[in-house]
Amino acid sequence: MLYILLAVAALALDQWVKYWTVTHLALGESTPLLPGLVELFRVHNFGAAWSSFSGMRWLLVAVNCVIIGAAAYLLVKKIVRHPLGRTAGTLIVAGGLGNILDRVRLGYVVDMFNFQFITYPVFNVADICVVSGSILAAIYYLWFYEKYDKKVRE
Repeated sequence: MLYILLAVAALALDQWVKYWTVTHLALGESTPLLPGLVELFRVHNFGAAWSSFSGMRWLLVAVNCVIIGAAAYLLVKKIVRHPLGRTAGTLIVAGGLGNILDRVRLGYVVDMFNFQFITYPVFNVADICVVSGSILAAIYYLWFYEKYDKKVRE
């Protein structure tokens, strides 16, 4: 139940921030969030990270669905049982769903967080969830999977 609440909260936060951005900033407009560090800068991303695969909307939806389906399967079937692995999977599912909703509904993903101190792609809450979940998944797999969740063959 805790992981369902985490997924719903992450998805709701993603959609709320995107809604706020669309209703308060024109396309290409920015406003400081943490001056000198991060600004809110409204862009529409028709691709994936760094606008890769731009214009391949349905391919990106399909790939996202496969990844979300795999993560959800691991969680539902309780193949991943350790809390770190479950948190990682939950964040990946929630973030993936957040971006799929945009792609299907709008044809693009609304991005808004822009680092001002380095050149980096503009991103959103869903992206933060996917990246954080992926990092946690790598940590889980490298240091926890074998001890807690690996099935031992007899």
